[in-house]
Amino acid sequence: MSTARHILALLRSHVEGEQQKFYSAALQMAAHEARQGHGKLAQEIREVIDQAKANQSVIENKINPIPLVQPKGDLANLISVRYPDTRLSDMTLTSDLSFSLKRVLTEQRQGQKLKEHNLKPRRKLLLVGPPGSGKTMTAEALAGELRLPLFTTIYDSLIDKYMGETASRLKLIFEAMTITKGIYFFDEFDAIGTQRHNNNDVGEIRRILNSFLMFLEQDQGDSLILAATNHPQLLDKALFRRFDDVIKYKVPDSETIRELIQSRLIGFRIGWQNWSEILEQANGLAQAEIVRAADESVKQAILSNSEKISENFLISAILERKDLNFNS
Repeated sequence: MSTARHILALLRSHVEGEQQKFYSAALQMAAHEARQGHGKLAQEIREVIDQAKANQSVIENKINPIPLVQPKGDLANLISVRYPDTRLSDMTLTSDLSFSLKRVLTEQRQGQKLKEHNLKPRRKLLLVGPPGSGKTMTAEALAGELRLPLFTTIYDSLIDKYMGETASRLKLIFEAMTITKGIYFFDEFDAIGTQRHNNNDVGEIRRILNSFLMFLEQDQGDSLILAATNHPQLLDKALFRRFDDVIKYKVPDSETIRELIQSRLIGFRIGWQNWSEILEQANGLAQAEIVRAADESVKQAILSNSEKISENFLISAILERKDLNFNS
C-alpha cells in the first residue's frame, strides 16, 4: 500500500471514529516505511501509537471506571464474571451485523432519552449462527463498549434434576440482573430453550423453559440479556417473541475472509498477489477458524525471523483447521 493510501485510510478511520482501524492503518504505514529502509521513522510511528493507546486507556479509566463485581454465595456457582476490553472495531462484521450491533449500543447509550418518551432500549438479544461466527465475541464487545461486566451462565451448576432447584437458581440469576447491571450471557442456549413439543423432551426441560420464559418476560431491569445458539431450529418458538432482537450470524463470505486475514497480518508482507486460492480454501470456515489459521502463519513468520507471510503455509494452516472441523 502506498503512503497516499495509508494517509487516506488514516483519515477515513479518524472521521468514522474507528480507533482500532486508525491504529491498524498507522501500523501498516510503519511497516511500509520499514520496508523502504526508513527504520527510524517506522520506529517513531510505532512509539507514537503505543503512547496514544496508553493515554487513551488512562482517559477511559478516569472517565468511566468499571466497578469490580464478583458473584457471591450460591450465585458464585451459577455465573462467572469477566471484564472484557474487546470493542466492535476488533471484529470483522458484515454491514447488516454492524448495523444491528451499533443500533443496540446507540439505544443503550441514549436509553434515558428513549425512556423520556416511554420507550425502551433493546437489551434482550438472541444471537443465532454457526459455531465460531462471533456470537461470544459479540457479548465481549458489547461489554467492552458499554464498560459493563460480562456474566456467563454455568449450566453444569444451573440445571438440577429437581425442577424446584433449577427454577430457584434461574431466579437467583434474574434477581442479580436487577441488582448489578451487566451483560448476562446464556451461551449454548438450546440447553434450556429446547422446543416444548419435542418428542425426545422430558417434562423437566419443559418446566425449565417455562420458568425461563416467565422470568424473561417479567424482567424490567437495565441489564442486557444475551442468549446464543448454534441450533435455532431446536428453540421453542415462544422464545423468539420474548427477545427484542434476533441477530443472525453467517459463515464469512470472500470479502470478509480477506478482511479477517489482512487484519491478522498487519506489519507483515504477504507472499502472493492473487487471493483466489486462499479464498477458495477458506470458504466455509467460521471466523474463529480463519483467525486461527492466519495467526499460525504469523507464528511461522516470527519464528523464521521473516517479515513475509508464506502463501503455502497459510493455505496449509487453513486446511489443517478444515481437517480438525471435519473430524470433530
